[in-house]
Amino acid sequence: MEEARLCQWTTIRSLFAILQWWGFNVTVIIMNKWIFQKLDFKFPLTVSCIHFICSAIGAYMAIKVLKVKPLISVDPEDRWRRIFPMSFVFCINIVLGNVSLRYIPVSFMQTIKSFTPATTVVLQWLVWRKYFDWRIWASLIPIVGGILLTSVTEMSFNMLGFCAALFGCLATSTKTILAESLLHGYKFDSINTVYYMAPFATIILAVPAMLLEGNGVLDWLHTHQSISSSLIIIFSSGVMAFCLNFSIFYVIHSTTAVTFNVAGNLKVAVAVLVSWLIFRNPISMLNAVGCAITLLGCTFYGYVRHLISQQPPGTPRTPRTPRTPRSRMELLPLVNDKLDDKI
Repeated sequence: MEEARLCQWTTIRSLFAILQWWGFNVTVIIMNKWIFQKLDFKFPLTVSCIHFICSAIGAYMAIKVLKVKPLISVDPEDRWRRIFPMSFVFCINIVLGNVSLRYIPVSFMQTIKSFTPATTVVLQWLVWRKYFDWRIWASLIPIVGGILLTSVTEMSFNMLGFCAALFGCLATSTKTILAESLLHGYKFDSINTVYYMAPFATIILAVPAMLLEGNGVLDWLHTHQSISSSLIIIFSSGVMAFCLNFSIFYVIHSTTAVTFNVAGNLKVAVAVLVSWLIFRNPISMLNAVGCAITLLGCTFYGYVRHLISQQPPGTPRTPRTPRTPRSRMELLPLVNDKLDDKI
């Protein structure tokens, strides 16, 4: 009886964790798109900077005041030698995501973001000369094919938004790959990651935001109607951005890797559906099919990674690359599915 109750409680807890993660993620995406499209606040650098400031304050409160998570101590030298370069890539990643939202629909942007597994594998293969099991390469075929179909049939296609989303995938992949070497020895959770990186990201982005968008923001403040309510929405999006990081921390400890992978792809589908219901951007049948193929491909990719990771170290393999990998982990990309959604 006790085991049944425990199992039931675990299921409920996992379901709640996934739903709140979906809720915060979709809310942040929709709010950002609303800010750019409905409020006519077309300043992605400023929005990103506000998110970093709110996240830095939220992480400080969570760790120093509320003691939700213990602070992971980092040497002062490592903060500049390791954390700062990661913060720079982290900053570029978030800015590119917001720039893409400025120019293309949520559905298209989310589909392009699903290209991240492919860019991560290719980057590690080309730059770091890492080799993978042939099944990893095969699992990328539906992802690439689905994104190609979606891009060709996108009715609201914008080259700048498309490039921003695509380079955002490269930034996400670079951040994930660099994390293995730069953050080696530090076991960061999502809250500690934001605690250290958000202040650096704010410093990096503040000057470009003021130089490139400062005059535009001032003009918007003087000409836009309903300033108070609009500013509440803009700063609320920053609060939601931090809450998303907190929700990632919670869902990581409440679900398995397989559940997280499936839930992550369903989250994209939910974001696409909600955005279409709100913004009514035109989606053709082939475009929807391309998006579905991409999400199914991402799910299959996660399943293949799980299968390979579960194989015993002694499992024989046929060499498929110029050299034989030394370990099971060498056959796996460094994509950390559970931490790729941080704002």
